[in-house]
Amino acid sequence: MEYTRLADLQAELKAGKVKMIDVVNEFLERIDQHTDLNIFLEVFAGDARQRATVIDEKIQHGTAGKLAGLVVSIKDNMCFKDHKVSAASKILEGFESLFTATAVERLLAEDAIVIGRTNCDEFAMGSSNENSAFGSVKNPLNTSLSPGGSSGGAAASVAANLCHIALGSDTGGSIRQPASFTGVIGHKPTYGRVSRYGLIAYASSFDQIGPFGKNMDDIARVMEVMGGKDEMDSTSSSRPADDHGDLAKVEGPLKFAYYADVLEREGLDPEIKAHIEQKIEGLRAEGHTVDALEFPYLDSLVPIYYILTTAEASSNLARYDGVHFGYRSENATDLESTYKKSRTEGFGEEVKRRIMLGTFVLSSGYYDAYYGKAQKARNLIRQKTDEVLADYDAILLPTSPHTAFPLEQELSDPTVMYLEDIFTVQANIAGNPAISVPTGTHSNGMPFGIQLMTGRFEDDKLLRIAKMLISE
Repeated sequence: MEYTRLADLQAELKAGKVKMIDVVNEFLERIDQHTDLNIFLEVFAGDARQRATVIDEKIQHGTAGKLAGLVVSIKDNMCFKDHKVSAASKILEGFESLFTATAVERLLAEDAIVIGRTNCDEFAMGSSNENSAFGSVKNPLNTSLSPGGSSGGAAASVAANLCHIALGSDTGGSIRQPASFTGVIGHKPTYGRVSRYGLIAYASSFDQIGPFGKNMDDIARVMEVMGGKDEMDSTSSSRPADDHGDLAKVEGPLKFAYYADVLEREGLDPEIKAHIEQKIEGLRAEGHTVDALEFPYLDSLVPIYYILTTAEASSNLARYDGVHFGYRSENATDLESTYKKSRTEGFGEEVKRRIMLGTFVLSSGYYDAYYGKAQKARNLIRQKTDEVLADYDAILLPTSPHTAFPLEQELSDPTVMYLEDIFTVQANIAGNPAISVPTGTHSNGMPFGIQLMTGRFEDDKLLRIAKMLISE
């Protein structure tokens, strides 16, 4: 029972040709068959079946919501009332959410069904999904390879046909890179477009919730429901959610920019480079303008990103102290040892590394040299991005320098993995919307994506251009 679009499934449901309970049961059976992929940390089978029964009745009475028929997975850093949430960390062992994240709440209100919570890198820190306290997720397209991170489980749940849509979070590429590795669409909305209330924070001024899917129309429908002001999140924009309508309508011809130095970079896979050059020529042949630009700050993006995000992580993760909630060390004897032992035992190596780095850049004597300077550099990146997008409709980039890499690689320097974010962090630093769309298949058999970025709050334009790129 494969549906490529929610609209097609809803037509079948309305006509009585299929029941939601059957759709849910089929997904649950498939999830059972793919437990070896380690995608789900918990499956909400009872909840999902119960809601399916209720939604079947609503469909019968013509009272079903906009998203009736949609089955969704949520990354394990989003709160869902009366369900466990752990951010894939031991530090939140046994913790149950007291409320539901606004993004999830809005989907539920329109009759979407949440089928389970997906594995991820601990506290969304990582690019391979190997930093989870609960083991690595395997790429469903090739189980010896990584699905990417940190939202690897979310991307894999869509790629393996275990749900229609997955919610992930993107701090520096954590939706787009796994989307590229698993051959699905991954959209990071404009910062503030979707409420972060109920999202366990990694770096508050970078984090953004966004969807994975297999077609642009479903991505757009989910964004229409999730977007808009939330009184519970002061960083959410007061702009109403976009009404996307027919995504096939694109006012053209369009102007695209790409960075010449990106395509000439040594680490970029030659096949991905050739594919992007082919796409550029195709766009020109259709009458669009595609210009090569210089972006002089490319090598500064990753350092700016890691200085600022680790500083925010150091602050955000201070609440996990073994006192208020979550994991508490059994070896603690007093208040100080409770803090030290609980955090040492509860956090994984990568999270501890980033907390330490963030604490260092915020420390007395180094604050201005690192954190202060990085904030100024962030403003410079934002201004430069705005300058480019004032003249162009979109920036065209590779999503990742390569296709999915093997799991359990031996890395002598753990910071090598930080370079995975080189093409994706600009959108997070500047707050712009970006999307990865699967447009190519490598000779090694694995998919890869092209990334598009538009101006802030030009999410509607972004989705239209992305659909045009896929439809070519």
